[in-house]
Amino acid sequence: MIQLNTLLFIGGTEVVFILFIVVLVFGADKLPEVARGLGKGMRTLKDATNDIKHEVTKSANDSNLIDTDAAKDIQKEINKIKDDVEDFSGSIKRNL
Repeated sequence: MIQLNTLLFIGGTEVVFILFIVVLVFGADKLPEVARGLGKGMRTLKDATNDIKHEVTKSANDSNLIDTDAAKDIQKEINKIKDDVEDFSGSIKRNL
C-alpha cells in the first residue's frame, strides 16, 4: 500500500490549486510580502505560546505543584512493569 504525504489531509493537487488562487488574489509581486507577514505572525504566536508555557511551569514550580521526585518514581515503576511485560510476552512468543 502506497501512502501519500498529505498536509492537513490536503493532497498535492489541492495545494497547487490553493497556491494558484492565492497568486490570482494577491498577485505575484505581493506574494513574498504576504508570506513574510504570515511567517512573522506564526513566529509571534510560537513565542507567545512558549512564554505562556514558561509562566505556567514557573508558577507551578513556585507553588510546589510539580513534584519531580514523585514523577521519577512513577516513571521507574512504569519501566519495571514494561520490562516485565516484555519478558513475559517474549517467552510466549518463543513458545509459539
